[in-house]
Amino acid sequence: MILSMAAFAAEDALLKGSTQSLPIAQVLVLFGVGGVILFGGTALLTGQALYVPEVTSRPMLIRAVFEVSGRLFYVLAFALAPLSIATVILQATPLVVVGAAAVLFGETVGWRRWAAIILGLIGVIIIIQPGSEAFSVFAIFAVLGMLGFAGRDLASRAAPAALTTSQLGVYGFLALIVAGAIYAGFEQRSFVWPDPMTGLLLVGAILFGVTGYAALMRAMRSGEVAAVTPFRYSRLLFGLILSILFFGETLTGAIIVGSILILASGLFIIWRSRADR
Repeated sequence: MILSMAAFAAEDALLKGSTQSLPIAQVLVLFGVGGVILFGGTALLTGQALYVPEVTSRPMLIRAVFEVSGRLFYVLAFALAPLSIATVILQATPLVVVGAAAVLFGETVGWRRWAAIILGLIGVIIIIQPGSEAFSVFAIFAVLGMLGFAGRDLASRAAPAALTTSQLGVYGFLALIVAGAIYAGFEQRSFVWPDPMTGLLLVGAILFGVTGYAALMRAMRSGEVAAVTPFRYSRLLFGLILSILFFGETLTGAIIVGSILILASGLFIIWRSRADR
């Protein structure tokens, strides 16, 4: 999970750089095509079929919907808003996943962890600052992206065991192409040929994205959700460092306070998960 979060943080930074010169829809489509090629090639080389009947199972169809919405809104968030804000809000994903896992999968989550979940969500509200002059609609994109990713992770947990990581990766990145196609109708910008530097950024994003995706699927399908998911908070550190170093962003008081609440919630959930075992 930690490897996945480090790779995803690098992917976010590279994709944000790509959106500075390319339409957001084009970045989504190219990123999706690259992931499909890598995961699809891996599947074929290892003798795996690209299509199996399990792909049309209910969990997979639900997963596809959440994948499209999560990817679309999160890319919109970090492309149009500071990377630091999008990164921090995304850290609420474990809170939603742990709470939903208790409801959907019957995993034990006591009142203390429920309290931690609520505390972390309060941190998200502090970062968004609804009703204040600092409020930005782009922060809502990050919240919608976070909910999409939470739904995807839960659906991945329920995905048929017969589906391999490579097969899940193919359809996960196909969702990016769909998301890009959907947004192209709203963005209404013509696709352009990327310059060499932007091309390198996209290639790097694809490589990091595939690595992060594979590691995430491995983590979510092999460990107890309540125990594995909180380690997603490591992305907070990676993302903030990259946002400061490469985009010159500054951390506001709201971001710092919200981050502390979210991080404290995650650390407490980790501690309670270990104590319960």
